[in-house]
Amino acid sequence: MDAERWEETLDRILELTALLSWDMAEHLEREGLTESRAHLLWQLQQRGPCTQATLAADLHVTPRAITALVDGLAATGFVTREPHPSDRRAALVTFTERGRATAQALLDGHRRLARQLFAELPDDAFNGFDVGLLHVISRFRRVLAEKDPAITSGRPSMWVT
Repeated sequence: MDAERWEETLDRILELTALLSWDMAEHLEREGLTESRAHLLWQLQQRGPCTQATLAADLHVTPRAITALVDGLAATGFVTREPHPSDRRAALVTFTERGRATAQALLDGHRRLARQLFAELPDDAFNGFDVGLLHVISRFRRVLAEKDPAITSGRPSMWVT
């Protein structure tokens, strides 16, 4: 392969990234969420009720940042802080009905978009795309780690489970 084709393919990846970012921002705005708050809801949906310390570790943010995120989500009716059953010093971050419904809507939208993007792709084309994409992601993580190992220590995508 030549450099020109590599650059054209990178341009397509960048276009896809821009389209996905636009779609996500538009959807989150309709739900009254920021990307960071949606990331927390996604993690809470995966984990179930948990402490802020657990969420901070999962999201690779500081205790101060997680407090601000949970405060914002609590103030807008997405989560509550409930007493921890075995540690009276801790509270469990728990969905409200609104939060549960919103998290489910995020998951449903994720699944719907996956079907819309890939359902018509033949299996061999999808498998090749998936293998190639995994290679590119792995390679990019290595490139970033060479610059700064701390960059790749977290899980930057809110959709990674």
